[in-house]
Amino acid sequence: MYKYDYLVVGAGLYGAVCAHQLTDAGKRVLVIDKRPTIGGNVYTESVQGINVHKYGAHIFHTNNDSVWEYINRFASFNNYINSPVANYHGELYNLPFNMNTFKQMWGVTEPQDAEAIIEKQRKEAGITDPRNLEEQAISLVGRDIYEKLVKGYTEKQWGRKCTDLPSFIIKRLPVRFTYDNNYFNAKYQGIPIGGYTKMVSKLLEGIEVKLNTDYLKNRAVFNALAEKIIYTGTIDSFYDFKLGTLQYRSIRFETELLDIPDYQGNAVINYTDAETPWTRIIEHKWFEFGKDAYGKDIPCTIISKEFSSEWSPSVEPYYPVNDDKNNSLYAAYKERSGQEEKVIFGGRLGEYRYYDMDKIIELALEKSGQLIVR
Repeated sequence: MYKYDYLVVGAGLYGAVCAHQLTDAGKRVLVIDKRPTIGGNVYTESVQGINVHKYGAHIFHTNNDSVWEYINRFASFNNYINSPVANYHGELYNLPFNMNTFKQMWGVTEPQDAEAIIEKQRKEAGITDPRNLEEQAISLVGRDIYEKLVKGYTEKQWGRKCTDLPSFIIKRLPVRFTYDNNYFNAKYQGIPIGGYTKMVSKLLEGIEVKLNTDYLKNRAVFNALAEKIIYTGTIDSFYDFKLGTLQYRSIRFETELLDIPDYQGNAVINYTDAETPWTRIIEHKWFEFGKDAYGKDIPCTIISKEFSSEWSPSVEPYYPVNDDKNNSLYAAYKERSGQEEKVIFGGRLGEYRYYDMDKIIELALEKSGQLIVR
């Protein structure tokens, strides 16, 4: 007899949703995580009354009614709308690319004028079969937008020149010929009031959780505890990298508590020139507090500068490098994982794919539903 029906490795969103659903169905569940905290990369920590996104900004957005209804069982969301700003050598542009952006860049105020400029630049480039990311971006939005708002940011993010990056990384670039700074333009959008950690705590309420616990270091012990294992860690580390090591990009954060009420007047400002070493600055308080309230209750502020970096086993993996080489290697690992009778792989690391939060919840609900009816 196993002590548990399911061992969930990883207390991030995927693991937490699976654990909650399985427990709700009467299954015995243990959740473990090698970190000292729950929530995975959506973990938020309260500092001076501000919920700090410790692993980068997470803004919930979805068009999925079922996912929205589900997650609202565990959190109340504010009405935060993501409206980032791009800083290019001190020039400020609204994102995503819209009529505010085009007015700031070219001085045009009518959609047909902006369309004409972009179309003229696209035709001048004469790119019919983009061979790399640079050509792909120019063929979509023209040279001005590419040079100021795409090139530097993308090269910092990936640590490679745009001419060395595959074109498929940018399948499309959102261009709106309206005055609309709503980046996601999703049906539902917001930040959980009280932070993501509070939300994940409610998902895991009543479930046994062990932190600072590394499954891979004690795999035989944990395998003996549960009938099935839901594994949300990196798939190549599960197999001791026997087929090779998958590549990721990582992020380093420099976080500062400042004795001023407002640093940049916006939650997110991207730095799109190549010379600025960070990709963006996050001011955490603006995810939860209205712009008019910054000096009333919390006279300080907290910012995080994000630096994109190469991944190594000693740092946290963030973005999979889904080029042909890595996708081929993942396919080999996936084939091997399909032969596992005891272990189920899930989440962005287990599936080597970047997912938005709503998609993670959708997939976790789908997988746990399948397990419950078996």
